[in-house]
Amino acid sequence: MYARIATFEGATDIKGAISGIEQGGPPEGLKAIEAYFLADAGAGKSIFVTFFETEEDMKAGDTMLNEMSPGDAGVGNRASVDLMEVLAHMTV
Repeated sequence: MYARIATFEGATDIKGAISGIEQGGPPEGLKAIEAYFLADAGAGKSIFVTFFETEEDMKAGDTMLNEMSPGDAGVGNRASVDLMEVLAHMTV
Protein backbone atom coordinates (compact mmCIF):
# COMPACT_ATOMS: atom_id res chain seq x y z
CA MET A 1 0.00 0.00 0.00
CA TYR A 2 1.15 3.57 -0.70
CA ALA A 3 0.21 6.97 0.70
CA ARG A 4 0.24 10.53 -0.59
CA ILE A 5 0.43 13.04 2.27
CA ALA A 6 -0.45 16.64 1.39
CA THR A 7 -0.01 19.34 4.04
CA PHE A 8 -1.90 22.64 3.86
CA GLU A 9 -1.33 25.82 5.85
CA GLY A 10 -3.32 29.01 6.27
CA ALA A 11 -6.73 27.36 6.36
CA THR A 12 -9.66 29.69 7.03
CA ASP A 13 -12.65 27.32 6.87
CA ILE A 14 -11.56 23.72 7.40
CA LYS A 15 -15.05 22.44 8.26
CA GLY A 16 -16.46 24.06 5.12
CA ALA A 17 -13.67 22.57 3.05
CA ILE A 18 -14.35 19.10 4.45
CA SER A 19 -18.04 19.47 3.66
CA GLY A 20 -17.22 20.44 0.09
CA ILE A 21 -14.83 17.52 -0.31
CA GLU A 22 -17.39 15.05 1.07
CA GLN A 23 -20.15 16.39 -1.20
CA GLY A 24 -17.97 16.47 -4.31
CA GLY A 25 -16.39 13.11 -3.72
CA PRO A 26 -13.07 12.06 -5.19
CA PRO A 27 -12.01 13.28 -8.62
CA GLU A 28 -13.12 11.00 -11.45
CA GLY A 29 -10.44 8.45 -12.23
CA LEU A 30 -8.62 8.69 -8.89
CA LYS A 31 -7.73 5.12 -7.90
CA ALA A 32 -7.51 5.79 -4.17
CA ILE A 33 -8.70 3.11 -1.77
CA GLU A 34 -9.10 5.33 1.31
CA ALA A 35 -8.49 8.89 2.47
CA TYR A 36 -8.19 10.73 5.78
CA PHE A 37 -8.46 14.48 6.37
CA LEU A 38 -6.70 15.65 9.55
CA ALA A 39 -6.89 19.20 10.85
CA ASP A 40 -5.82 21.61 13.55
CA ALA A 41 -8.33 24.38 12.92
CA GLY A 42 -6.78 26.60 15.58
CA ALA A 43 -3.42 26.50 13.81
CA GLY A 44 -4.97 26.68 10.33
CA LYS A 45 -3.18 23.47 9.32
CA SER A 46 -4.58 20.38 7.65
CA ILE A 47 -3.21 17.13 6.26
CA PHE A 48 -4.89 15.04 3.60
CA VAL A 49 -3.68 11.43 3.42
CA THR A 50 -4.75 9.40 0.41
CA PHE A 51 -4.03 5.66 0.23
CA PHE A 52 -3.43 3.68 -2.95
CA GLU A 53 -3.01 -0.02 -3.62
CA THR A 54 -0.06 0.33 -6.00
CA GLU A 55 2.82 2.75 -6.49
CA GLU A 56 1.61 3.33 -10.05
CA ASP A 57 -1.85 4.36 -8.80
CA MET A 58 -0.22 6.68 -6.24
CA LYS A 59 1.94 8.41 -8.86
CA ALA A 60 -1.03 8.84 -11.20
CA GLY A 61 -3.11 10.13 -8.28
CA ASP A 62 -0.34 12.54 -7.31
CA THR A 63 -0.28 13.98 -10.82
CA MET A 64 -4.07 14.35 -10.81
CA LEU A 65 -4.23 15.92 -7.34
CA ASN A 66 -1.31 18.28 -8.05
CA GLU A 67 -3.28 19.70 -10.97
CA MET A 68 -6.09 20.60 -8.62
CA SER A 69 -6.03 23.81 -6.62
CA PRO A 70 -7.77 24.21 -3.28
CA GLY A 71 -8.59 27.79 -4.31
CA ASP A 72 -11.04 29.38 -1.92
CA ALA A 73 -12.06 26.05 -0.41
CA GLY A 74 -10.86 27.23 3.01
CA VAL A 75 -8.30 24.45 3.29
CA GLY A 76 -5.33 26.82 2.84
CA ASN A 77 -2.28 26.61 0.60
CA ARG A 78 -0.52 23.37 -0.20
CA ALA A 79 2.75 23.50 1.76
CA SER A 80 4.15 20.05 0.91
CA VAL A 81 3.39 16.69 -0.67
CA ASP A 82 5.13 13.43 0.27
CA LEU A 83 4.77 10.05 -1.41
CA MET A 84 5.49 7.07 0.82
CA GLU A 85 5.15 3.32 1.02
CA VAL A 86 3.02 2.09 3.93
CA LEU A 87 5.14 -0.49 5.72
CA ALA A 88 2.74 -1.39 8.51
CA HIS A 89 -0.88 -0.85 9.47
CA MET A 90 -2.22 -1.54 12.95
CA THR A 91 -5.69 -1.38 14.41
CA VAL A 92 -5.56 -0.88 18.17
